[in-house]
Amino acid sequence: MIKNTYVLNVLNDFKIKNKGKDEYIQACEEILESLELLINKREDYIKENILERFLEPERYIEFRVCWLDDNNNVRVNKGYRVQYNSAIGPYKGGLRFHPSVNESIIKFLGLEQCLKNSLTTLPMGGGKGGSDFDPKGKSDKEIMRFCQSFMNELYRHIGPNIDVPAGDIGVGAKEVGYLFGQYKKINNEFTGALTGKGLAFGGSLIRKEATGYGLCYFTNAALKTLKNDSFEGKKVIISGSGNVAIYALEKANELGAKVLAMSDSNGWVYDEDGIDLNIIKEIKEVNKGRIKEYLNYKENAIYTESKEGNATIWSLPCDLALPCATQNELTLEDAKMLVKNGVIGVFEGANMPTTIDAYKYLVDNNVIYGPGKAANAGGVAVSGLEMSQNSIRLSWSKEEVDARLQNIMNDIFINICNTSIKYGIKLNDLLKGANIRGFEKIADAMIAQGTI
Repeated sequence: MIKNTYVLNVLNDFKIKNKGKDEYIQACEEILESLELLINKREDYIKENILERFLEPERYIEFRVCWLDDNNNVRVNKGYRVQYNSAIGPYKGGLRFHPSVNESIIKFLGLEQCLKNSLTTLPMGGGKGGSDFDPKGKSDKEIMRFCQSFMNELYRHIGPNIDVPAGDIGVGAKEVGYLFGQYKKINNEFTGALTGKGLAFGGSLIRKEATGYGLCYFTNAALKTLKNDSFEGKKVIISGSGNVAIYALEKANELGAKVLAMSDSNGWVYDEDGIDLNIIKEIKEVNKGRIKEYLNYKENAIYTESKEGNATIWSLPCDLALPCATQNELTLEDAKMLVKNGVIGVFEGANMPTTIDAYKYLVDNNVIYGPGKAANAGGVAVSGLEMSQNSIRLSWSKEEVDARLQNIMNDIFINICNTSIKYGIKLNDLLKGANIRGFEKIADAMIAQGTI
């Protein structure tokens, strides 16, 4: 509960201005509850109206995207880009192509991205974008034509020193390739204006794996420091089965854990022997299939369909829960089941997958809580490393990139812990420390640059 009058007034004004944008308001409220500890010690932030300036995006762009399907029908979608804050570097954040995308989703993701990028210690501001276009069921030619049309507007607003988009849900290497090709054609130049590119044209090694790997590196650092423990022998549940989930599975296995269940939007599969990485990769990366197909390979596995009234994947007993699917997937009831079943840590691979009341319940019950803005920062960290490689016209080896990623994730955890100690925050509540650490760097840069 917020008690500081200034912070409370800022939140109330934000809710009035953004009525109906539920995800955006949720992200703001979660951040402001954490920042109250900082604001109480920094009167200069109140004098400079720093919260109002931070919460208002520097620029928000909404545009029409017209494209031709394979039957030569004109289709129309909405495109978005929020350039949220550039105090510490050019705007940086992914593009999401999914039917759920709207202004609220894009702005909440952009706001979170500012703090996430700040935590990496790399010089990147925060932004986000996307469209309500759904790549599922579309041919490669349809996806290509959509991406080209999308870039016909977006190119005006991006560049290697202005705004550097990347992939997100629905935007993988294929889509980034189409987007980059159109950007290059329009601008008649080869620059690192997007990240997540193919290795043949400026991409970085382990970019696809980075978010999942980074999630496990962060989790391992937290377990080592706070529990004198590790992944070794742990039972793990991972929601989702996209890039983040797949490569969290891979790294968790390497670190000695057993992943018992994974999911997609239709349901979840449980394998008491441990989810087989090769099977998941074949289903999801090769066949583009559904998680239910796992039963075709492992007859002893159990599949549960997601429908109202059913228990969720979080009803399964586990030591570690890694939500890697989408926002608000882990509710208060899920948190209660996890605590009852003895979970010791929840670390987020997705953006804001845990509701506020679920987060508070986990922390109150001494579960280590690793928020997405810290735990899943590995993806944007390697995107930042890709920007560096593009700038110096060099490519680093897989080992070099992986070592830098591990160092970044360890540093993120250490910096959060130091901030938590400074402000008297419980060390299992890594959210408050992450918000304060990320925000303080941005706020100080904004004040140093004047009222802009």
